[in-house]
Amino acid sequence: MHPIAWIALSLGLLCSAAQASQLRVVTEETAYSYLRDGRIAGTATTVVEATLQRAGLEHYQIGLYPWARAYDMALRDPGVLIYLIARTSEREALFRWVGEIMRIEYHFYRLREREDIQIADLETAKAYRIGVLREDVRHQYLQANGFDKIVVAAHNNENFRRLLNGQVDLVPMPEQDMIILCQEAGIDPARVVKVFTPDTATRLYMAYSRQTDDDTVLRTQAAFEQLQADGTVAKLMSEPR
Repeated sequence: MHPIAWIALSLGLLCSAAQASQLRVVTEETAYSYLRDGRIAGTATTVVEATLQRAGLEHYQIGLYPWARAYDMALRDPGVLIYLIARTSEREALFRWVGEIMRIEYHFYRLREREDIQIADLETAKAYRIGVLREDVRHQYLQANGFDKIVVAAHNNENFRRLLNGQVDLVPMPEQDMIILCQEAGIDPARVVKVFTPDTATRLYMAYSRQTDDDTVLRTQAAFEQLQADGTVAKLMSEPR
């Protein structure tokens, strides 16, 4: 066989092997990614699946994990796609960023009966016990801003139970997540009160682990840009739960 033909064949086999290897897609339970009828659903999940389909990456498996575990997998292993992950300066070099799925605001919530909790600004919130997800952007943000009364949990519903039981005073959550947690627990949403909103909007992305091969990353980035440009991302994210 001619040397050039051999090289072309070898490259083709390598590409086929890379495409055939299964990607691991990891996320946590939120209002935009959750388990329904035995599969991972939600608007953000739909965007991720549409992106991978457009990219021609059909071999993948989506898993729902506690955030700290999903984050660790994406830090450590090749071929891992994580969503929804906040893009921060501290994380910039740790991942290969595909595209921004949405922006979100976190609000500090308290129980309505806890009228003793009054938050004027971020500094006054330091006096209270705050429930957060381990290694979540809220956890990292509060640590970076000098909060020392942080109570960590693996899941949002655990933080919510602690709020209801008086084990924490405040929880920072998106409004939609708080509404769904109230619904799932059979709690009137009026029982929780939004008391403070930091002046920041968090950008939530899908991103690959650093060790993921260039072809996979570039194809996924190009596919996401196409879906964003033709309005598909916005349309999918606006669909009801």
